[in-house]
Amino acid sequence: MPLPDTMYCSQQINIPPELPDTLKQFCKAAIRTQPKDILVWSAAYFTALSKGKALPVKDRLELNVATQKTDTGLTQGLLKTLHVQLGSGTTCSMEDLKDKWKGLCLPMEQMQVLLSLGNFTSDIVWMDFFALGCSSLAGTLRSSLKIACEILTEDEEGGAARIPFSIFVQIYTYLAHVEGDLTENQIDNYLKSLQPEIDKQDGMIHLYNFYYQETRTEIKDNSEENLREQ
Repeated sequence: MPLPDTMYCSQQINIPPELPDTLKQFCKAAIRTQPKDILVWSAAYFTALSKGKALPVKDRLELNVATQKTDTGLTQGLLKTLHVQLGSGTTCSMEDLKDKWKGLCLPMEQMQVLLSLGNFTSDIVWMDFFALGCSSLAGTLRSSLKIACEILTEDEEGGAARIPFSIFVQIYTYLAHVEGDLTENQIDNYLKSLQPEIDKQDGMIHLYNFYYQETRTEIKDNSEENLREQ
């Protein structure tokens, strides 16, 4: 004779009081991050949550301006998320990088390209990998540095995007060597040219010191050249 179905009432079901808020935060995180594979990302999310580690979550939703769709590869927001997860130490392991990269549903071949470009083997100097990530998102060395400042700054979005000059030097020097277009003297002279302003700013560099100022100079030079041609 089959056993009767078990009857449950609301008093018999124990719902953890924190569950509604946990699910609410999870849904918000999923909307902001827009993972390509929700199941893979969810596993990474709750694993990190259970261990009290940084979550694989972006600060805000990113849209590709051209298509109005979310990107499927590395973006500035995802690189920032990786930095939060992996940038607490000088180095990170290859295994940890692959785990966090996979958790964000990023293309593995894109990571392999960066690893190959940096000749990384086991332990990875995080700021070097981070610098290559910035470079992959930008067309020029200066634009790569702009992205690095925007990610690393503690200023509010749209602010001066200040970072310690020592970090700027590390990223600039590494990328300049990787690209191989500048000599050691050119690298040293450029950094020395920035030093007077840095000394006035408590060892911090602003975007204006190297990005907006140089952009305006280029525009002015181009305008003057066009006038001469006319």
